[in-house]
Amino acid sequence: MLGSGLVISLHELRAMGKSIRQIARETNVSRNTVRKYLRAEGLPERKKRPKRGSKLDPFKTALHQLMADGIYNAEVLWERIRQQGYSGGKTLVKDYVKPHRPPRQAPAVQRYETKPGDQAQVDWGIADYVDERGEFHKVPVFVMTLGYSRAMYIEFARRCDIRSFLRCFLNAIESFGGVPNVMLTDRMKTVILGIGDDRKPRWHPLFADFAATLGIVPKVCRVRRPQTKGKVERAVRFVKENFLPGRTFVDLGDLNAQARTWCDEKNRRVHGTTGERPVDRLPQEELKPLPSEEALCPFRFESRKVSPDGFVSYDGVRYGVPWVYSRREAMVRLLHGQVEIWIDGVVVARHEQVHRRAVVRLPGQYEGLKAAQGCAFPRPAARKIPAEQVETRSLELYDRLAEVGA
Repeated sequence: MLGSGLVISLHELRAMGKSIRQIARETNVSRNTVRKYLRAEGLPERKKRPKRGSKLDPFKTALHQLMADGIYNAEVLWERIRQQGYSGGKTLVKDYVKPHRPPRQAPAVQRYETKPGDQAQVDWGIADYVDERGEFHKVPVFVMTLGYSRAMYIEFARRCDIRSFLRCFLNAIESFGGVPNVMLTDRMKTVILGIGDDRKPRWHPLFADFAATLGIVPKVCRVRRPQTKGKVERAVRFVKENFLPGRTFVDLGDLNAQARTWCDEKNRRVHGTTGERPVDRLPQEELKPLPSEEALCPFRFESRKVSPDGFVSYDGVRYGVPWVYSRREAMVRLLHGQVEIWIDGVVVARHEQVHRRAVVRLPGQYEGLKAAQGCAFPRPAARKIPAEQVETRSLELYDRLAEVGA
């Protein structure tokens, strides 16, 4: 069969007025062939050769029966038909099975729904931001989602330790106005120290006391079953993909203020799964009342030591205290945007919370320091007293005494 280029040449030569004999001589093609291609419209169809039989043909029925049973492993199929007399190669089986193999898919799972007030899902996420110098930084974000209403709370923190976790947790339940029955989390190291021989989690002692005070039951989601905690997993991803991109902020306080506004807006929108607004379903949660402030007080405090120059470090900020408390043990509490510093059960300093690294001095912080020579209490020392004075008498007195004696 002639190629398309040669066929075109035949037509071009014919258009130039050349005879079939001349065309055959110039192209070295027989005259009958030239005549056939000039008479044909387009390229003549190739004659299809009959397909050669394959060694696999007698075993295709057996292969389809095995595939109907869910067996698509070429190695297994090859071994099975070999037992029936197949003598061909494994590649032939693999190539034949490939177009019949179903696409891979994740197994279907049942949506995990909860009753009102039954559960809160909690997780830490790590988000990225770029500072004013163009450098990337990471910031932890705490996320809590109520299982029934889908009401969400988020808070960014400087640390993701146990004290920060308790602080964010308290802020979340205060925002929701009550306490759920169960807290579901993964194996976050913040609250779980490990898994015991009985395969039960070993909770952080402080968190265990915290849960007991709230009357909440902490539970761990099943291993490799993240869908059991899917609501908060999606919420963390939602924060990273929808809240943070393109957002600008001055400091952590500004970022959290924007986060609260954003959460309020999202909680007022119709949820895609429930078809209702989380803010409308929240009253149906029937959350338990919050414990008294006195009961929660131990979980708000963090221990610190006052530096020699009279400062306490808290979340990267140095807050001043009166110099007389230098080197003392102190307790620090963040409450309603104010940092309180307590020593011996008394508030010795109170500052507005600062969200950037800074040194915050207390008015009159060093008052009386110079006079006391840096000592809060009198130092034991020897004292020098004035010498006892001897009475001085006039010489006339001695002259008169001499006259009397004479």
